[in-house]
Amino acid sequence: MDDRHGTSSTVIASQLPTSEWHHSLGDAILDRLMHNAQRIPLKGESIRKRHGQEDMKNLTTKNDIDPA
Repeated sequence: MDDRHGTSSTVIASQLPTSEWHHSLGDAILDRLMHNAQRIPLKGESIRKRHGQEDMKNLTTKNDIDPA
């Protein structure tokens, strides 16, 4: 992080809200990440969750078909 400070961008994506990052990251690292940070909170349903639900629906539909 020190080498990138002021010269390069760093993108971090997380499912955790930034208010919970201190449980996973040290305070010093978190301070460096959040200083001059631009947060872009995303809203809406998880695409992974939606695809998982679609996959489960497709499996259920295939198992319900009577081969006779």
